[in-house]
Amino acid sequence: MMSDREASQSATLGCSTPHGHRFHLQSLSIEGFRGIKELSIPRLGRATLLAGRNGVGKTTVLDAVRVYASRARLTALSELLMSREEIAVRKDADRTETPAFDGKALFHGRDTSGDARISIGPLDDGDRLRIEIAALGGEPESMPGALLAKSIGAGARVMKVTFGDSTELLPSGPQPFPGEFMQLFAESGSEMPPELACQSLGPGLPDAADVARLWDRITLTDDEDRVIQAVNLAVDEEVVRVAVVGDVSGNGQGLIGRRLVARLKGHRHPVPLRSLGDGVVRLLGFAAALANSKDGFLLLDEAENGIHHTLQRDFWRMVLQTAQDNNVQVLATTHGWDCVRGFAQAAADLDAVEGVLVRLERSGDRTSSIEYLEDDLDIATQGGIEVR
Repeated sequence: MMSDREASQSATLGCSTPHGHRFHLQSLSIEGFRGIKELSIPRLGRATLLAGRNGVGKTTVLDAVRVYASRARLTALSELLMSREEIAVRKDADRTETPAFDGKALFHGRDTSGDARISIGPLDDGDRLRIEIAALGGEPESMPGALLAKSIGAGARVMKVTFGDSTELLPSGPQPFPGEFMQLFAESGSEMPPELACQSLGPGLPDAADVARLWDRITLTDDEDRVIQAVNLAVDEEVVRVAVVGDVSGNGQGLIGRRLVARLKGHRHPVPLRSLGDGVVRLLGFAAALANSKDGFLLLDEAENGIHHTLQRDFWRMVLQTAQDNNVQVLATTHGWDCVRGFAQAAADLDAVEGVLVRLERSGDRTSSIEYLEDDLDIATQGGIEVR
């Protein structure tokens, strides 16, 4: 029998959160995507922490949500494959080899024959994103489809993306990227619904240029103060200001790109943010990404990296509360017990914000999930029960 709290949470997931915000994904089904043949997660929270052994598919879940949020835009798929080093080689007419986009890498087992299909979305089948292999017709109606027909010819095999009543055609075989084709395709418009905001960080330190870009979007807003508060979780001397310096062209003296500097309380001159430690950079990157993910997703790979175990509870309190305030749905992966415990403590501290831990397990081609809701997770971490 459900407790009053569980019943309340169940009702919340069935309609909206306590602040009136709906989750984009209250559950998750993944079929035929990269290393996952089939996976069902019946319940996601405001923040969902994914645990499990190496190679079980945690990062692939993040990739699937990234594709779902982008509505399978070609640029997003290309960025994903490049980040995973899934790069094909294409020979031009002069036999010059160039990096190329190859849609096969998106399908489970790289199999695009027969009835191969990718499906990502909620379990209720209401808003599933589907990618199938199809033959290109004679005169596609959409501009991207027309570009495809001109580039590879009618009758060639393409990826057909469907979301709701919208359909898009994408190349399935090697097409050059980055290059003229990709640029034309990106600028030609899309029949798909608008993309959802989605920021992806980890497992390493965020790139300085990426953090600077995120910071630009929140400068002189209320979000700036919240990010600085997050930074101060990990420093001995209080940070009072953060700014971006430098430019993209460099100054000819070895300084290339933009970087962040911080002013410490009681100090006249700023210091490089990275001089304050990796944990500070990670915290600023996470908090800035949260501020840039309003009404969308934040994906954190190996969330514990660079953050001291004593900060995990406060870190997750910041993530959960900011996610609730900004209507962000967070999915993160971890291998660390301290991260799991901090997540459980923070979720217990914030009654109005639901945190769920999902443990993934694999047997052969089958991937399964075990969910730990807040009460179960709290009991498990207090008792030292292994949930990773």
